[in-house]
Amino acid sequence: MRSLFSDHSRYVESFRRFLNNSTEHQCMQEFMDKKLPGIIARIGDKKAEIKILSVGGGAGKHDSIQADVVLEKELRVTHLDLEAARRLQSEIDLQILSKVQAQYPGIFINNEVVEPSAEQIVKYQELVAKTSNMENIKFSWHKETSSEYQERMLEEESPPKWDFIHMIQQQYRSAGEIGNFLPSVNLATIYGYIYISHLEMLYYVKNIPATLKFFHGLLADNAKILIILVSGTSGWEKLWKKYGSRLPRDDLCQYVTSSDLAQILDDLSIKYECYDLLSTMDITDCFIDGNENGELLWDFLTETCNFSKTAPLNLKMEIMKDLQEPEFSVKKEAALDS
Repeated sequence: MRSLFSDHSRYVESFRRFLNNSTEHQCMQEFMDKKLPGIIARIGDKKAEIKILSVGGGAGKHDSIQADVVLEKELRVTHLDLEAARRLQSEIDLQILSKVQAQYPGIFINNEVVEPSAEQIVKYQELVAKTSNMENIKFSWHKETSSEYQERMLEEESPPKWDFIHMIQQQYRSAGEIGNFLPSVNLATIYGYIYISHLEMLYYVKNIPATLKFFHGLLADNAKILIILVSGTSGWEKLWKKYGSRLPRDDLCQYVTSSDLAQILDDLSIKYECYDLLSTMDITDCFIDGNENGELLWDFLTETCNFSKTAPLNLKMEIMKDLQEPEFSVKKEAALDS
C-alpha cells in the first residue's frame, strides 16, 4: 500500500468525492453564520483599526512544493478541482471579513495573509477584485509558510499585534469530518484566545506547542485565534487511532485532533473555548463492490491510494466491519453515514 498523497490527481479526485458526499460545506457555512459573530464580538472594541491575520497552507516545505510544483504539474488534469478549492479558501476569508464589517461598520480593517502558494494568492487577489464593499479593507499578501512568517517575526524588535488570527485551511487535505462517520469538527478559541475548529496548518508543524505559544503572543487586547481541527471524538479520529499504524503515513504530517490541542493548551495554561460542529459523510457506496465512488471514498478515509484493491483482505474486512458499528457511523434510511 502507498500513501494517497503519492498520487496527486487521485487525491484531488477523492477529496472532490468527499465534498460531494459530505456536509462539510454546509457545516462551515452554518458556523460562519451562527458561531462566528459571537466569537468576534469584542475584538474591535474601542479600536480605530482592526488587524486580522490569515494563516494558510502550512508550516513546511511540503506545503510549498505541493502548492507550487505538484499542483502546477497536475493543473490540466485537476484544473476545476483546484479552482474550486482555492476559491473556497479565499471565500471563507472574505466571509470572515464581511462578518467583522457587519460587527464594526465603518472601521478600517488591515487584513494580512500568510500563504505559501503563489497560485492561491493570485486567486485570492482576483476574488477580492470582484467583490464589492471592500473599500475599508487593506489587503497584504506574504508568500511564505507559517514557519517562515514566525522566523521573520522573531527577528523584529516589536512584532505586530493582531485582533483576530485564523488558521482555517479548507484545502485538499481537509480530512476533518468523516461524514456520518460521526465526524464532527471541533471549534475552539484562545483568548488572548483560541477557538478550535479545523486547523490544516497544524498538521505540518513540527513543534505545535511552540507554534501556538508564538501566535498567542501576537494577540492584542480582546483578540482571539480561530482554529478548526478534526474533533477528538469523531469517527475519523477513532478510525486512525485504531488503524493508523497499519495504514500508509505521510511522514511530514502529524495527526492531531482537538483533544490533543486542548491538552497542549492546558499545559501552556492558555485559556480557550471549544465548540463541536457536526459534519457527516455518506459512506454507503463504500460497501458496494466495484463502485468507483466508494473506492475513492475509501482512499480518502484511509489516505491510501487504491485502498480497496491493494489493502490486505483482513485489514479491509476489519475496517468495513467497524465502519458499520454505532461507534463509527449511523444508518439513515437506506444510507450509511460515517
